[in-house]
Amino acid sequence: NFPLLQSEVARSTQEALQIAKKIGTKLAMKIVSPDILHKSDVGGVMLNVTADDIEEKYQEMMEIVGKNKPEAKLEGVLLMEMAPDNGTEVILGVNQAPGLGTMIMFGLGGIYVEVLKDVSFAYAPLTKTDALEMIHSLQTAELFEGVRGEKPRDVEKLVECIGRLSQLVTDFPQIIELDINPLLSLPEGQGAKVLDVRVVIK
Repeated sequence: NFPLLQSEVARSTQEALQIAKKIGTKLAMKIVSPDILHKSDVGGVMLNVTADDIEEKYQEMMEIVGKNKPEAKLEGVLLMEMAPDNGTEVILGVNQAPGLGTMIMFGLGGIYVEVLKDVSFAYAPLTKTDALEMIHSLQTAELFEGVRGEKPRDVEKLVECIGRLSQLVTDFPQIIELDINPLLSLPEGQGAKVLDVRVVIK
């Protein structure tokens, strides 16, 4: 399993309150509808919502979206744990190299991946030592050790995530491409969180 943000769909204000209390942190709210592609355009996204105001915000979102997109079928609201704001964004990727095998990529993620292009590659299957070498071979490897008063990142969890990805694509060779971008690397002892994933299957 990869470390995902907690999320659940609420279909009423009562369900929304129960889920908010269960997750226990500030939440992102996203409208659930097969007819709405760009949720924020119709008022279908709210951030930093607490359990105290979840019922009011649920009602407000359903009314706003219903007004902006009256023809849309509204199935409820996805409540998702807000991503921590103390993480470093990294990317984990997979590519099939014809005749060579499955290549694992690791590097700085989010908006930095295109700009800095600071990534490392290795062929699956990987050992823990291989995964650690991928992290330490980055030009920006010092970021994971803690710079300018920041705490070191949870490198142990990153090694685990790289290993899990290597195992996943070894077990399921039909995966042609897979990008986890960003994977949020948190301070030491706090793990990591997957924020977005893209998968291409043969």
